[in-house]
Amino acid sequence: MNNEQLWQAILGELELVLSKANFTTWFKNTFIVSQEDKSIIVGVPNAFTKTWLENKYQDKIIEALKHITKNKYSQVFYKIENKSNIKTTINLKEKIRDLKNKEVVEEIPKNKFGLNPKYTFESFVVGKNNELAHAAAKAVVKSPGTAYNPLFIYGGAGLGKTHLIQAIGHEIIKNKHNLKLLYVTSEKFTNEFIYALRNNKINDFQDKYRKIDVLIIDDVQFMAGKEQTQEQFFHTFNELHQKDKQIILSSDRQPKAINIEHRLQSRFEWGMIADVSEPDYETRVAILEKKLFDKNFNLNKEIIEYVAENIQNNIRELEGALNRIYANYQLKKIEPTLDEVKNILQSINTITPKSSLTSKMILKNVAEFYDINLNDLTGSSRKKELVGPRQIAMYLMREEIKASFPNIGSELGGRDHTTAMHAYEKIKQEIEKDEKVKQDVILIKQKIYSN
Repeated sequence: MNNEQLWQAILGELELVLSKANFTTWFKNTFIVSQEDKSIIVGVPNAFTKTWLENKYQDKIIEALKHITKNKYSQVFYKIENKSNIKTTINLKEKIRDLKNKEVVEEIPKNKFGLNPKYTFESFVVGKNNELAHAAAKAVVKSPGTAYNPLFIYGGAGLGKTHLIQAIGHEIIKNKHNLKLLYVTSEKFTNEFIYALRNNKINDFQDKYRKIDVLIIDDVQFMAGKEQTQEQFFHTFNELHQKDKQIILSSDRQPKAINIEHRLQSRFEWGMIADVSEPDYETRVAILEKKLFDKNFNLNKEIIEYVAENIQNNIRELEGALNRIYANYQLKKIEPTLDEVKNILQSINTITPKSSLTSKMILKNVAEFYDINLNDLTGSSRKKELVGPRQIAMYLMREEIKASFPNIGSELGGRDHTTAMHAYEKIKQEIEKDEKVKQDVILIKQKIYSN
């Protein structure tokens, strides 16, 4: 494996065991500079990242390295290096061989609109979990600014929201060349706003975002708690909407579940709200087959079905498992067996086992999800914004770790066991009829088991 292939394989393993935020923060702009003896040299953008990787993630990186290279390499060193300054020389014969075998892994640059070329409708697999969102996306392409405006797509991490909203962008650009389109994450929107404030360039910022025809903003839930950003986006939204410019948003939860200003929540609900949920078995099989086709890589039906049965949470984990299998194939150059695949999947530790889950972990995650203080969650206040999360915490403690009702009441500030029983039954019923409560419980469980 060349430097790029090896590092991508390592990152594939790390992405499965780290939170999205940590993975993006600490492994962005990292790469392998060289492979030497029993070690690899990893290029990092700054001294802070170097220190953090050495102190926090060294063991995980070495573990992934050893696993992928079968102990050929066992040491990792870091060097502050800008990738653009590295002049890589590759033997011509090796380059031709790599191209012939289609094994070269290249960074895919984003286009001038901020879109990833991989995220198109052609590469998007439609199933029961996303068919409404997909249909709404197609409708927006046909008539931007009039069909569904805004289009708000929500769902858990790794389920294809970013893929779908970027696919809309690609299709609009292809069919309507005269439209100005921009895709950004809410984090980038916030960072650009902060920069504009600091440098007295607010007018430039407003011109950029208010003079376009299609605005796509990913992960709008991260605007929570950022009052000035919300204020700026509120006016941007109004300006575009009044001019019938298309707005497309994604989030990990419904608008009402985002801790933002009510006036923004209500505007997010003006158009079409569609969710993407966990893919069912048939869709997971279809996704695997599509990914295999893209890689020009074959697996027998038994293996595909085994992977689909055992990786159920989201598409990102499914693709990560497939990348592990593919990396193993690249090393051995022989078709993987079912036993090998079972070993590979067993080594992927992506969730917190139920056996190690505690009441305190559940309470902590519920408090973080609703952005409330843990002491308030377990305290005596009966404010509306605390009662709902408190009842959900009781439900999860009973459902996930089978805690007794007296114990649940005790953990929640010494409440009576009948209170816990009532909360459990109430949330159980609401999950059946209230989509917001159902989605909140799903997202909290994902958060619990991915930490």
